[in-house]
Amino acid sequence: MAVVSWKEILLLTGLVVGCFWNSLSCGFVFDDVSAILDNKDLRPSTPLRNLFLNDFWGTPMSEERSHKSYRPLTVLTFRLNYLFSELNAASYHLLNLVLHAVVCVLFLRVCRLFLDKTSSLVAALLFAVHPIHTEAVTGVVGRAELLSSIFLLAAFLAYTKSTGVDRSIVWAPIALTVVLVAAATLCKEQGITVVGICCIHEVFVAQGFTLPSLLETLRQVLRGKGWFPYAVLQTLMKLIVLTISTLLLVIIRVQVIQSQLPVFTRFDNPAAVSPTPTRQMTFNYLLPVNAWLLLNPSELCCDWTMGTIPLVESLLDLRNMTTLLFYTCLALLAHHSLCYRHGSAKTVVMALSLIVLPFIPASNLFFPVGFVVAERVLYVPSMGFCVLFAHGFKIISQKGQLKRISWLILGVLLTTHAVKTFNRNWDWESEYTLFTSALKVNKNNAKLWNNVGHALEGQNNYGEALQYFLQATRVQPDDIGAHMNVGRTYKNLNRSKEAEEAYLVAKSLMPQVIPGKKYATRVAPNHLNVYINLANLIRANESRLEEADQLYRQAISMRPDFKQAYISRGELLLKMNKLTEARDAYLHALELDRSNADLWYNLAIVNIEMKDPSEALKNFNHALELNSRHKLALFNSALLMQESGEPKFWPEANRRFLAYVEEEPDDANGYFNLGMLAMDANENPAAERWMRKAISLQAGFRSALFNLALLYSQSKRETEALPVLDELLRHHPQHIKGLILKGDILMNHKKETSGAKACFQRILDIDPTNVQGKHNLCVVYFEERDLLRAERCLEETLAMAPHEEYVRRHLSIVRGKIAAMNAAGQPLTSTEGASLAAAEAKAARAQEQAESQEEGRGADAGGQDRDKKNVRKSSAESGGVGVDPSESLGSSPSDKRTKE
Repeated sequence: MAVVSWKEILLLTGLVVGCFWNSLSCGFVFDDVSAILDNKDLRPSTPLRNLFLNDFWGTPMSEERSHKSYRPLTVLTFRLNYLFSELNAASYHLLNLVLHAVVCVLFLRVCRLFLDKTSSLVAALLFAVHPIHTEAVTGVVGRAELLSSIFLLAAFLAYTKSTGVDRSIVWAPIALTVVLVAAATLCKEQGITVVGICCIHEVFVAQGFTLPSLLETLRQVLRGKGWFPYAVLQTLMKLIVLTISTLLLVIIRVQVIQSQLPVFTRFDNPAAVSPTPTRQMTFNYLLPVNAWLLLNPSELCCDWTMGTIPLVESLLDLRNMTTLLFYTCLALLAHHSLCYRHGSAKTVVMALSLIVLPFIPASNLFFPVGFVVAERVLYVPSMGFCVLFAHGFKIISQKGQLKRISWLILGVLLTTHAVKTFNRNWDWESEYTLFTSALKVNKNNAKLWNNVGHALEGQNNYGEALQYFLQATRVQPDDIGAHMNVGRTYKNLNRSKEAEEAYLVAKSLMPQVIPGKKYATRVAPNHLNVYINLANLIRANESRLEEADQLYRQAISMRPDFKQAYISRGELLLKMNKLTEARDAYLHALELDRSNADLWYNLAIVNIEMKDPSEALKNFNHALELNSRHKLALFNSALLMQESGEPKFWPEANRRFLAYVEEEPDDANGYFNLGMLAMDANENPAAERWMRKAISLQAGFRSALFNLALLYSQSKRETEALPVLDELLRHHPQHIKGLILKGDILMNHKKETSGAKACFQRILDIDPTNVQGKHNLCVVYFEERDLLRAERCLEETLAMAPHEEYVRRHLSIVRGKIAAMNAAGQPLTSTEGASLAAAEAKAARAQEQAESQEEGRGADAGGQDRDKKNVRKSSAESGGVGVDPSESLGSSPSDKRTKE
């Protein structure tokens, strides 16, 4: 038995690299998005044990919406990719290329067991370049096929060494085989079929039985005319060990999926829900369809679901002849391989075992799967096809007159396949190129029209995307998902009326109530989103909030484990101020998923609305324990600590704001709140630095500009405050507190009473009822020695605010001064008298400042409250952070929203 030489390894590797190197420039497309981009199991923050609790897509196996595809070893390799290169697609494609090269070398090694050196190399070369493999190699999720194939071939090679030179059993290779079978199965479910391949090899190749001789031996034993030969007993013992091991793996696998099959829609596999005999005729017809793809891979398609292959609904359908021809050819090959002992029969039987057994799980013949045809599942069956081709090539090339022609045909075939593979790889460059290439092959698949629409939608090309979604509804009028896509696109185009109509069409296509039957077994989880989308649309109308809530409750009644429905309903209930019900909705969602940081965050927002800051902080901390970089939880928990006014929280609040600005370096709000925190701690240089940073990121940042000016004023740097206030008033000319502070500085420090007077008059133009502006204007009149006007002004101010003691006190001072000057016969415009009165008025205002500072945080020298922008940041589905340029002056947070 010849081994594989280094030259052959280099040849195969070079051929693989030549055919697939352009796959390195491809991105994550189709199923890669769910398996890689959206799969949290790849992230280092996710515990490793989750890989063995979740399915291939990161969904817990215990959830009904799980796909039940259990491939933890494959996900582990994705996680290793992420560890070294995060989401750099090239590294994922590179590893796939390397794994395909390894499979080719192992396949050559297997072929050497029952083909000569030349024929086995021909089989390996054809396998290396076959275009059917582009989905398995260029599509990142195809790694499941590659890894499973490596362990499958390794298990088979190990098993072939289980017979010693004296035909005794060698148990170590059998034990290794069982381990490798388990590994193959943990990469992809079809890996377990290698046990059947080993059994075929043991009986018909290693022991040399034919089907007639095997039946004759069994008949003799049953008649009592003999017993099994020793070689047969040894074979039985090995097969029993393999069978028991297989059964254990199957039992474990059934336990993992909790005895539940995944839920597929009739759009995924229309024949699976068709009546007899349509179902049987269609599934059997799919076998020659797959065989034709191996023979002639000229038209390849990434998705064969929906209407790609019309149902075979009649016995008179000519496609039944194709099925009959396929089974005839298969029967002839089986007869040739099972009824004779020569070497050709052994080669054919192994080729058939490689074709048939690994394909059985995907054949739909024994249980339905979520697809009609999938090119990647032909990866292992193509090995048997390549063996058959190489064996046929050997037979033809041995005929003298056909030798040259056969080699010429082989060269042309390998060249055309290699070119086809290379060109096919470019289709996987992006989702748009992939799905448009598929539409060239088949225009009757609504899913392809939908996916091209999704690709255009991802480029924000909503107008063109809408045309593809509408075409999907024409191709498949009962496709719920297509109508949902139309509705969502109309919504993105701000055409709410059309969006609602599309959602209502999708809703009308949902299954109706069947007494005694669970909804969950009949409804695809993603289709239930029609209730969520429709509710999210209509809730924009304040008069339809109850209607939206009814839709959320309907979705929950149809699938009680529908986590997103609880989340969306919780947000709506929060908007309706039904805080207790909102909290209960989030608690229900947490029962389904306690590892969701967004849920803990949303619950914390509800706690804030319920005036329970301690519970809110606790839930923010839960979110940060699950995701230490959760931006919204960092920001809002720090804001909560800051608003508490307790200095013991300030260091941690400062740390969280710093962590937030590290995640969001361009968000001015983070720096502004760091500045506010520094002002609380009297760290003026740091406060100035952070405020300046916020202003540089957001020109005209109202709160930052005002508080920076206030900081300068409190630090006796009034001349530096004035330019900041000028910039504030340039952007926000009606900023009353800025006008008050500027007027105060001009009057008290610059002695520019005319400028101060203009500021205070501007305030009264904006708000004639503003007591502080009116009072300060009265002080200006006093400074201008116009005591009578000051008196009238203060009387008007007192009428506006009869309970303000400082106004009454100032009026009394002015009246007393007027009376004293009248009694002394002094003119009311006396400079001396006015200065004295001004001093008394300033003293009174200083007293007001002290009172204001006792009552509230951060009053300025003129009794001004600090202008604070404490915006509660909201959590959105997209994970983005919205910045509201308005501010809430010393008030409670203004934007409290939960995750949509």
